[in-house]
Amino acid sequence: MKKFGPAVALAAALACSVPLVVLSQQSGAPDPSRVVAGIYNVDKDHTQVVWKVNHRGVTPLYGAIGASGGTLVLDPANPSAAKVTVTFSIAEIATTSAGFTKHLMSADFFEVEKNPTASFTSTSVEASGTKSKIAGDLTIKGVTKPIVLDAEFFGAGSNPRSKKLEVGFTATAKFKRSEFGLGFAAPAVSDNVDLEIVVAFLAG
Repeated sequence: MKKFGPAVALAAALACSVPLVVLSQQSGAPDPSRVVAGIYNVDKDHTQVVWKVNHRGVTPLYGAIGASGGTLVLDPANPSAAKVTVTFSIAEIATTSAGFTKHLMSADFFEVEKNPTASFTSTSVEASGTKSKIAGDLTIKGVTKPIVLDAEFFGAGSNPRSKKLEVGFTATAKFKRSEFGLGFAAPAVSDNVDLEIVVAFLAG
């Protein structure tokens, strides 16, 4: 069986999880003036976290986690008052190796039978133009720790199917596995975890 690199395999898996959209029919644009005040719901089909750890100093390892719910309360006139909550489906974590995925779900790592989800809830937002620092609480395996997301507005537009306004953001963050009881195989696998986040919200 032919194997593909982590980035290619993850991209293929994510692409297969949602209906295909013709690229020429892009409805969004990086134009903040398109955003209106309101309560938005997470677009689960277009929200994911890609995580990376250092494996023995030889290669990075990647995985992806999708969202199962969440909301964004946003007023473009007062972006620092925004509030966001997102729940992630740890039980559906994806990697390029079935054995690795199974191990991640075990008690050595996420113990998904007892902890099928993780969550992020913002506590403050410092906005500057289209960028912001979002401080909040990250909960994994019942453990809650503070984390800061470096977020940036990506685009907004009318969703071609629902006709609802859709807004999207990207973000990066870091955390330590050991703080959440995910410290198996350290130091062979780095304690530091790098996150790349893509999140879309649909107007309620």
